[in-house]
Amino acid sequence: MQVEIKKSSFGSLPSGKEVMKYTLTNANGMEVNVINYGGIITTLKVPDKNGKVKDVVLGFDDLMSYVDNNPYFGCLIGRYGNRIANGKFDLNGETYTLAQNNMGNHLHGGIKGFDKVYWDITELERKDSAGLEMNYTSRGGEEGYPGALHVTVRYFLTNDNALVIDYSANTDEATIVNLTNHTYFNLSGEPSINNHKLKIHAGEFLPVDSTLIPTGELRDVGGTPFDFRNWKAVGEDIEENNRQLELGGGYDHCWVLAHADRSEMELAAELSDSDSGILMRVFTTEPGVQFYSGNFLDGSLAGKMGMIYNKRSGLCLETQHFPDSPNQPQFPSVVLNPGEKYHSKTKFLFKTN
Repeated sequence: MQVEIKKSSFGSLPSGKEVMKYTLTNANGMEVNVINYGGIITTLKVPDKNGKVKDVVLGFDDLMSYVDNNPYFGCLIGRYGNRIANGKFDLNGETYTLAQNNMGNHLHGGIKGFDKVYWDITELERKDSAGLEMNYTSRGGEEGYPGALHVTVRYFLTNDNALVIDYSANTDEATIVNLTNHTYFNLSGEPSINNHKLKIHAGEFLPVDSTLIPTGELRDVGGTPFDFRNWKAVGEDIEENNRQLELGGGYDHCWVLAHADRSEMELAAELSDSDSGILMRVFTTEPGVQFYSGNFLDGSLAGKMGMIYNKRSGLCLETQHFPDSPNQPQFPSVVLNPGEKYHSKTKFLFKTN
């Protein structure tokens, strides 16, 4: 069996616009389902150590749950993934004001970020992969951002059990951009990810203030609960008496990846579960990865098959530029100018061990 794509209806938005679900399947039975509302990955099924296919991402069975209640399950995030302090930034002598939708700060693109827009999808079929090309043009001034930004995101499912996300964008006016995907992973199907083992290939992380904005410091992970340079259970240190863990309610921080050449993907993080035997490796061209341990899930959401999503039911590994980069010039730049191309690439590779 080669990779293949199937298309079906996933329901209609309140506007009446129909949302389609695209099912990508490879030769090993791995399956990815994507809808054109928010570019959301609704399911990601991979073989476990016994050959049984297991859905390893959190989500919902119906469209309106994504419209009404979604804490960014599976979404494409933009224009700016993560937080911008006070919803303001300066660019070329102008001050831009964005929505303050998270503790006085701007989060994940605002009130109607890329997670809530309708993406135009084209199917891409290749010999060794099945893909989707998604396009959206964010008009100048949308959510307060300058410039019309045209974004293309491609999802590819390959026969070596990898999901590749390729982001590109261009603008007609200087703007900022920081795109990512906000899928919540749970490799076991159990209620908690505390027993998952995690390894992050980074020696520094970004401490945050009381509203989760980076202080500007790059702090060594050595001797702290943030040291995941060797395999460690997610829950091993998560309840330690540590100010940074208190501020995030757990882990909700950006790790600094030591890429020498960001034109090529480098191994950023690895996640494994002993019960399922599933191992996920994350490769990226991005300078950072935000590890979020699902701290704000509170049991109020019923997901697939009625499963209740309690605190730490899933975790995110969001490859990205640093939070609040527009206000912290020492961080890698997120400015995109006319004539330039934004490009970023991330791969989630699944194996069994």
